[in-house]
Amino acid sequence: MISPQRAKAQHDRTEASFSGDIDLAMLCSLSNEIRRMVVTMAHRARSAHVGSALSMVDILAALYFRSLKIDPLRSRDSGRDRFILSKGHGAMGLYATLALRGFFPVEELSTFGSDGGRLPGHPCSHVLPGVEYSSGSLGHGLSVGLGMALAAKLNGENHRTVVLLSDGECDEGSTWEAVLAAGHWKMPRLTAIVDYNKIQSFGRTADIMDLEPFAEKWRAFQWHIQEIDGHDHQAILSALECADQESVMPSVIIAHTVKGKGIPAIENTVDSHYRPPTDEHLRKVLEDFS
Repeated sequence: MISPQRAKAQHDRTEASFSGDIDLAMLCSLSNEIRRMVVTMAHRARSAHVGSALSMVDILAALYFRSLKIDPLRSRDSGRDRFILSKGHGAMGLYATLALRGFFPVEELSTFGSDGGRLPGHPCSHVLPGVEYSSGSLGHGLSVGLGMALAAKLNGENHRTVVLLSDGECDEGSTWEAVLAAGHWKMPRLTAIVDYNKIQSFGRTADIMDLEPFAEKWRAFQWHIQEIDGHDHQAILSALECADQESVMPSVIIAHTVKGKGIPAIENTVDSHYRPPTDEHLRKVLEDFS
């Protein structure tokens, strides 16, 4: 375990670096570093789901370094914003982001996928600070996030709850039950972000279960809708700010992304869902994002 002294020093460095406004160039650099970490972890552990982790990196960077009200040393503070990674198979992206943000030592990323470690293939809230919900079984994250947001509303609390979903889990009825309930109960402090990379485990989303007209479905369930480029940091930040200012309805940000973003050889392919990065993939990423 990290010592209290080292944790405090790491926290101070983190807050000194990230307490002020981080410009777009810095966010780009952070995204690049997260991608390097994700591919390194996946290569070392021979892990699947690298494509799913890479598609959401820019969203995570914007959330954790500009948008979410969080403190790594007070990860259970009652006033903190809540973030749920519903698409738990993208855990490598969350781990790298949490480590860079100061929730645990960056060196611990080398233990990803190791027996007895704190970084399993899907995130576990009981072992790692910063993880709000043990996800992996898809279609549940938005319901849990809605419960958190509803509890906050009933308790007169004002923190935000943000849930990042995959497009594939929008095939599931449990997701749409939560969408319906959130619209009915008028939950403006709840924001859903859909990582719309258009590829799920066995093929293209449009072929497996076409979601279109996707935005209109959310609108019909009384959600505030925004569609953005999920790799454009400015667009992500603007959408998050707009969602934060919404005072009546829950918000959904439909983020159009590229599966496997950052590894050109596997971008926008079904293979990126399962196949771990090769030696060449790792070499290219380390070279491109050095």
